[in-house]
Amino acid sequence: MANSTAAAVKVGTPGPAGRTSPEGSQVLSKKKLQDLVREIDPNEQLDEDVEEMLLQIADDFIESVVTAACQLARHRKSNTLEVKDVQLHLERQWNMWIPGYGSDEIRPFKKACTTEAHKQRMALIRKTTKK
Repeated sequence: MANSTAAAVKVGTPGPAGRTSPEGSQVLSKKKLQDLVREIDPNEQLDEDVEEMLLQIADDFIESVVTAACQLARHRKSNTLEVKDVQLHLERQWNMWIPGYGSDEIRPFKKACTTEAHKQRMALIRKTTKK
């Protein structure tokens, strides 16, 4: 992968110590969440419970992605978490591809399998449109 770079995170190393406020350990703060909501709809206001739930979901998602990416790095017998570890997990488990962090390779497009019922419907449509 041409664009993959190593992150400065050592696998298995705990984060900075001494964080006591819950907001200090969150990647997404309430203010950032409110800014994001205002960007989508300036008139929208989230309830306090909804904000807390969204912040918790975001934290859980980030924790699960980092944990899985660290497991992939360990599987590669590496002590360094790299972008390709996170990319692989996001693509395989969440079907997410982050623009700008991909490789120069063109990802293959997976063509959906057409069922027999779909083929029959399409044949009927073609037949009726010819008339």
